[in-house]
Amino acid sequence: MNHIDAPTIRRFATVIAIAIGGALAGFAFGQNPPSDKPRSPEAAAIKNLLEQRFQGVTIGNISKTPYFGLYEVQFDDQLVYTDAKVTYILVGSIYDAATKKNLTEAKQREYSRVSFDSLPLDLAFKRVKGNGARKLAIFSDPDCPYCARLEQELKGIDNVTIYTFLYPIDQLHPDAGRKAKLIWCAVDPVQAWSQFFDSRVLPKNNGDCDNPVAATHELGQKLRVTATPTLVFADGTLIPGALPASQLEAEIAQGDAEAKRLASKK
Repeated sequence: MNHIDAPTIRRFATVIAIAIGGALAGFAFGQNPPSDKPRSPEAAAIKNLLEQRFQGVTIGNISKTPYFGLYEVQFDDQLVYTDAKVTYILVGSIYDAATKKNLTEAKQREYSRVSFDSLPLDLAFKRVKGNGARKLAIFSDPDCPYCARLEQELKGIDNVTIYTFLYPIDQLHPDAGRKAKLIWCAVDPVQAWSQFFDSRVLPKNNGDCDNPVAATHELGQKLRVTATPTLVFADGTLIPGALPASQLEAEIAQGDAEAKRLASKK
């Protein structure tokens, strides 16, 4: 291969991530802008070289890693590694051999965070399960089969308040926007949503009430939500996919604990 461009790196990222179980491909960088922190001379030089060699990409944080003398780079919506002279680009996950921890995934989760408290929750409908003490937000599409699977998994989750943003992806599901509006315009959107996934029955209305579907689309674009369902946990971590109930419970608990830890440091 004589030439490698930014789209090629993204394809490599997807292929490698699938090969290692999808740990990397599942994350985007949310709404985090490129880092405006002062860069070290080495990081500034790496940024300049990357921008010269891969025109049009967005370069975010650049930091020196403790392994192999590599630098970690936010490259568009991927995390990649390079040497100081940008001679090589490494796309994939790095694991700690002793703990088996995926170090790339952990950093990717950190970079992907958004502020949960800044989400416009008035654009979502709210479900309270049990005491509702924990928090979860979901970007969901009524015609998405993985969203239907997630709804089944959520039946086994308790003590959480769930905010559902109706996020139909028209390119994949041309009728999803209409259905989302019908559900929102129901007398009880929560009941209408549950009934639709249980029996595929839609509420009887014209779907012409004041609804947030367009605004939610803009929000999802801002947060770089590219798949449904996408889950936002209390600490602001974004994870796409229909997680099984056991993993969902673990992620909710982890997000809640991390949100409390971060709040205590303010």
